[in-house]
Amino acid sequence: MTTTATSAPPQGRTAGRPKVVVLGAGFAGLSAVRELKGVDADVLLVDKNGYNTFQPLLFQVATGGLNPGDVTYSLRSFTGGRSRVRFRQGTATGVDAEAKVLRMADGEDVAYDYLLISSGIAANYFGIPGAEEHTLTMYTRKGAIEVRDRLLTAFERAAEDGGAEAPCVVVVGGGATGTEMAGAIAELRNTYVAQSFPELDPSRVRVVCIEMLDFVLGPFEDSLRQYAKRSLEERGVELRLGSAVAEVREDAVVLKGGEEIPSALTVWTSGVSAPKSLSEWGFPQGRGGRLQTEPDLRVQGSDSVFAVGDVGAVDGDPLPQLAQPAIQTGKHAAANIKRLVGGLPTEPFSYSDKGTMAIVGRMSAVADVKWPFAGKFTGAIGWFMWMGLHIALLHSFRNRVTALAGIVSHYVSRSAQQNVIPGEPRSVPLKGRQASDTPPAERDAKLERQGGRAA
Repeated sequence: MTTTATSAPPQGRTAGRPKVVVLGAGFAGLSAVRELKGVDADVLLVDKNGYNTFQPLLFQVATGGLNPGDVTYSLRSFTGGRSRVRFRQGTATGVDAEAKVLRMADGEDVAYDYLLISSGIAANYFGIPGAEEHTLTMYTRKGAIEVRDRLLTAFERAAEDGGAEAPCVVVVGGGATGTEMAGAIAELRNTYVAQSFPELDPSRVRVVCIEMLDFVLGPFEDSLRQYAKRSLEERGVELRLGSAVAEVREDAVVLKGGEEIPSALTVWTSGVSAPKSLSEWGFPQGRGGRLQTEPDLRVQGSDSVFAVGDVGAVDGDPLPQLAQPAIQTGKHAAANIKRLVGGLPTEPFSYSDKGTMAIVGRMSAVADVKWPFAGKFTGAIGWFMWMGLHIALLHSFRNRVTALAGIVSHYVSRSAQQNVIPGEPRSVPLKGRQASDTPPAERDAKLERQGGRAA
């Protein structure tokens, strides 16, 4: 295990009570903290951010449908009203399992009696040249904001050129995240760009989705895949199915076979893995770097460390990296910790598959429901089911109200002027690697030559 020296002694335990440390404040981590209510122990929630991010709605942030605050929740607010629960913001760098110490980047290490690791996921680039350097991901609030700013900047830069260089946006990956992202960008182009950028011909703004398999939404059955494919194509998404990426450049994606697709923005949704840093923690790992656990969710070879959510593989069998498996494993691991604190044996985990959903666009979604009733749904019915579930899963009443208002405004009202607010302008490579940061005076002169109007 990692045994780096520290500059300060570990934060100790409260006399007479064990200490439970929950590392990571995603679905699994918060579910665990909730389940630990009433346990005779001190609970410490640790996360590098001071907020929880509701990842399933980040694509809405990236396309201007929601504000970042609509999908984030203060962890101080979460722990503030809970007895014997505290929050510590910091980055973990390793574990000394023998000493039962969580190593922290600031040197002030944290002692534990039970450690629950729920540190989430990172993008998996599969060793493709340029993928990590030249793509953006959708797994953090920061990433979603950067995608939004780069996307809207691409529209602005193209408008400055009178639409001569209409941008192409490439989404790599046709799973749920990629399908949702490609559909959302296409609808943004079809509505916001069409209404707000008279300099641009929306039909020339390309949205390309690349998927190595011959279908989108691999985990779904074929009828739902075919529906999603048709729905994406109706929105003008160019699907490149059965295509593999050979290289990603600053301004292009190169496919195996040599085809080069110009790209002002490339969004990577092709795969995920456990954070690379976990490989240095000394725990057994399996496919995708996920920590291998026993049936009771304890890491193999450990009697006090649990791995749950996206970072764990139960008895060598990795569960889908979705909200429900994270919630269920987090809750079960916490229940087992309560049993251990009470002197009882642990119980094996059993996953209850409640189904899965994915949205394609306005009034278009697919839902494969297994609980509380079984059925497969598409179109508006699937869309309302998707919306209801995601609103319900948000962590606070405020988030539910603001997100509902944003989604209804974005998808249902379809007002003539969508209020999509860009952030800081970003450097955007257009075709031919044109300069993206042209001085304002030069841009104004170009607009005047083209018959446009400088602001």
